[in-house]
Amino acid sequence: MRFSPSFLDEIRDRVPISSVIGTRVTWDRRKTNAPKGDWWACCPFHGEKSPSFHCEDRKGRYHCFGCGVSGDHFKFLTELDGLSFPEAVERVADMAGVPMPARDVQAEAREKQRAELTDVMEMATAFFEERLQASEGAKARAYLRDRDLTPATQQSFRLGYAPESRNALKEYLASRGVGRDEIEACGLVVHGQDVPVSYDRFRDRIMFPIPDLRGRIIAFGGRAMSPDAPAKYLNSPETELFHKGNVLYNFARARKAVARGETVVVVEGYMDVIALAQAGFENAVAPLGTALTENQIELLWRMTREPVLCFDGDAAGLKAAWRAADLVLPLIQPERTARFALLPDGKDPDDLVRSEGADAFRTVLNEARPLADMLWTRETSNGVFETPERRAELEKTLRELAGRIRDESVRFHYNQEMRDRVQNFFGAQRNRQQGQGRGQGRGQGNFQNGFKGPGPWSRQGGGGRNAITESLGRSALVKRGGEVMTAREATIMVALINHPALIDEFFEHIEFLDLANGDLRKLHAALLDALAHDMANEKQAVIEAISRAGCAEIWERAEALMRRTRQWPALEGAALDDARDAFAQALHLHRSARTLHKELKQAEAALASEPTDENYRRLVEIQAQFRDVQATEALIEGFGVLSGRAGRS
Repeated sequence: MRFSPSFLDEIRDRVPISSVIGTRVTWDRRKTNAPKGDWWACCPFHGEKSPSFHCEDRKGRYHCFGCGVSGDHFKFLTELDGLSFPEAVERVADMAGVPMPARDVQAEAREKQRAELTDVMEMATAFFEERLQASEGAKARAYLRDRDLTPATQQSFRLGYAPESRNALKEYLASRGVGRDEIEACGLVVHGQDVPVSYDRFRDRIMFPIPDLRGRIIAFGGRAMSPDAPAKYLNSPETELFHKGNVLYNFARARKAVARGETVVVVEGYMDVIALAQAGFENAVAPLGTALTENQIELLWRMTREPVLCFDGDAAGLKAAWRAADLVLPLIQPERTARFALLPDGKDPDDLVRSEGADAFRTVLNEARPLADMLWTRETSNGVFETPERRAELEKTLRELAGRIRDESVRFHYNQEMRDRVQNFFGAQRNRQQGQGRGQGRGQGNFQNGFKGPGPWSRQGGGGRNAITESLGRSALVKRGGEVMTAREATIMVALINHPALIDEFFEHIEFLDLANGDLRKLHAALLDALAHDMANEKQAVIEAISRAGCAEIWERAEALMRRTRQWPALEGAALDDARDAFAQALHLHRSARTLHKELKQAEAALASEPTDENYRRLVEIQAQFRDVQATEALIEGFGVLSGRAGRS
């Protein structure tokens, strides 16, 4: 069962850790200072003759300077006595005289069911992997070989093969004790009132396991081997584990790439993602056989502020790009937008990297264009604007598009940007007409010569002006501000890394943490990756994961900032309660400040576009709230009795 952090803290506080450990060791009388709760002994985890094992009642922690083990009450009991975590909690609660909390039977049942289902999905993954290497997987192996996927790549993505059988997987799982209800709950068989006998959902297909944030398999995609199959690609149905619109294929791997400073590239399919990864682009993700959803856009923005949406260069790809632009447009904010890349006509990413190499795809990414360009191109391509009415219609369409943006500040800048583009285009058109005479053609010809150029991304206007105007270049839409590392954001990250117990306690806030500083965002991504691989239980494991992600220097700067600004509750020596209070205060101030910052930008834009008394009062009110938050930030320094703050200079 799960235990609340407050319950675990209560029983830890009531029982000195020396009381738990003292039953298994003999304390060294010369080094131990019992009145201060400072205890030394020979380490019970490895043989030694001189005491290097230390525990401190005030911190509730132990550490061996010989073998490096460390932990709290519960970890000592689980690692040395072999207790399960609930058993360790029950023993400490009994020592504390605190009754165990009432069980949430429904929550436990749901958690147990999810754990059981992920175990079944892991068995199915192993089955498909084994079948791919067996004789029946020969044609699937040949297909993957023809697609130039190496065995290492296949193994990395755990590709498999579902045999051409109605019962192969079902019988395999049943032979390992998996019940019918579990198999059905995982979506691995087709069943229902109109199906007399359930049968394997995936048959004669190359299998693509779909992992969640922590790498657990939650669904499958299957690519048909037979050209006569009703569906070329087939996904798992919605289950307790899998909700298609909330998942991106390769999300966890791509987040590692973001931690190294790369952006996220969205492509259309599994094979595109895998081929790009093999070519060195590990930052690619894909929706699962459908158009992007709002929830998937939110997932992208948790990783990066400006994902690149990449589409095939045919008519279908262009239509998909238009749909994505319409989806993204209402959601954009000063720190959330997207860029668009179109591949050469008739090519998808897999084709491109196989035929022309990684540099060809890198060129496509480098030529990705902002959302504003995408909208302008769509509304003006092949347009004929020879009459005032048609020019007015274009202006109206662009105003309506900008009006769909929910964020006032970005909406203001988009309106301004589109006005600039229209004025520049029609002004340049009139100048050309005056210089060349009326015989040159007034509408379509001038537009095509001035704007359409080679390819869909021609950016030069008739007067030679770049289609991305200076006003948009200065706007909040494309600025990447906030690169200064603030004490508040550094406090949040340093406290989490120095005190990993806070990660589980505040996970729902940590997972979606919105940091302004780019380096701290990389550190945050590395922390989440460590958590996904169960390497965030101890500080040292987190530090090692951060170093592997190339973020060691960022971590050192953040910790140095904490020392320089005397934010000691975030540092390692602080008591967990002090660290928790400092973290919670910093998190609250951070969220308040980020919200107020957005409201402040909106109020400024509203006042600029409509200078009314009401808009002015609103701006002044938000400015006052913003100053209050900045003043309150000093309270972070006010915590710390448990860590001995009162005795420090």
